[in-house]
Amino acid sequence: MTNQNGGYPFSDLELARRLERTEARANAAFVDARARVDPASGATWTEVAGAYAMFDGVGSPLTQTFGLGLFAEARDEDLARLEAFFEGRGAEVFHEVSPIADPALLARLSGRGYHPTELTSVLFRPTAGEPSGARVPGLTVRRTGPDEAELWAGVAAEGWASEAPELGDFMLALGRINAHAEGSHTFLAELDGQPVAAGGLSLGEGIALLAGASTVPAARRQGAQLALLEARLRFAAEQGYPLAMMAALPGSASQRNAERQGFRIAYTRIKWQLRRPSA
Repeated sequence: MTNQNGGYPFSDLELARRLERTEARANAAFVDARARVDPASGATWTEVAGAYAMFDGVGSPLTQTFGLGLFAEARDEDLARLEAFFEGRGAEVFHEVSPIADPALLARLSGRGYHPTELTSVLFRPTAGEPSGARVPGLTVRRTGPDEAELWAGVAAEGWASEAPELGDFMLALGRINAHAEGSHTFLAELDGQPVAAGGLSLGEGIALLAGASTVPAARRQGAQLALLEARLRFAAEQGYPLAMMAALPGSASQRNAERQGFRIAYTRIKWQLRRPSA
């Protein structure tokens, strides 16, 4: 339910469920796509006590859960099922947990040997609104087709590789699979006809998930990211999705830039990792 303050919903349980389910379904769609493209990967997902658990391979950032404790009580037997799902495939156990989830979950996780390992700001804003950036001559944004998966993946990987080589490799692989994921849309920003930035969008639960944005080093600070953001918001609004969401490291440049463009922090999420005692 939206309030009267510019169309922003309240940061409550209803919104948290929609945000977490949107991200969960986007990840599940990607896992389904990987399973179709590469059956030998063993990619699969399941739902336990309302939480989506994804296995995208050992070490993949997508191998984790979303929504734990938001849709139903996560009992010890539920956590045991989730742990078996991951450990039976040789993967570590990670849960993304919203602070709006059942408070009893925190004590239960601690009691089972979980430790917090990561914080994430989950942000949201209405998709409607006037463009806030000045037009840059020669800069355009377009949605790419399935036959351009390699092109999109290459641009995204080049942008991320300058931050960390392993992120570049991951984005290259992700881009190739993402073209086959249901509900996923990819966008390229081009400067004078040359691709310089890439961004992704997944649609679900009435919310558009923005992710995967990067700019090649030589084209940074020329407005490509703002143009990509505005194009994705406009596309989502045209498809009937009134809200957009994204995730960022708390206090990061990405969070600051998002807040400048009207995003608000819904909550700060904690990632919990299971650490078994050494034998």
